[in-house]
Amino acid sequence: MAAKGVVGMANKGPSYGMSRQVQDKIDSKYDPELELILVEWISRQCGSGVGRPEAGKMGFQAWLKDGCVLSELINSLFPGDKPVKKIQSSTMAFKQMEQISQFLNAAEKYGVTKTDMFQTVDLWEGKDLAAVQRTLSALGSLAVTKEEGTYQGDSNWFFKKAQENKREFSEDQLKAGKNVIGLQMGSNKGASQEGMSYGRPRQIL
Repeated sequence: MAAKGVVGMANKGPSYGMSRQVQDKIDSKYDPELELILVEWISRQCGSGVGRPEAGKMGFQAWLKDGCVLSELINSLFPGDKPVKKIQSSTMAFKQMEQISQFLNAAEKYGVTKTDMFQTVDLWEGKDLAAVQRTLSALGSLAVTKEEGTYQGDSNWFFKKAQENKREFSEDQLKAGKNVIGLQMGSNKGASQEGMSYGRPRQIL
């Protein structure tokens, strides 16, 4: 009977039981205050042409669902060549998902890590809109951090990411570092087994 229940839950349909609880948990991560910041930023970044959504999670999803607003957003952050070459609104599901995928590819190119990236279904099917918020927040943080002059918005809306501190070492410094590591690990250079006792030698009669 238990196996039957699992199969039933795996089939797509109304969310109930355990799957409903999981969905409620995901929904609870959605941040209405962050929604306001993201909408304000995207509107400023892309201009009045992208409009504004109805307040609330469903309005936010409907606004971004066809991928066009997202594509306009990512293009506005690139100072040179724009990564999304074609932005075209469509009512066809596969076209909308394709447009979202183009945004995700461009966002990764911009520097958003895979762990911060939402999946197409998270937005298109509304499975995890909190993940969409996370991706857009990561994008905003990168834009503020890069200081390329393309970011349009309040710099306090997003945290600046810690930038990698690349240090240049001379050959002498690298050699000194290797010596320290060798001493810590217990270097075997020049070591021998002389004086080491491994118990009594075996006597052959």
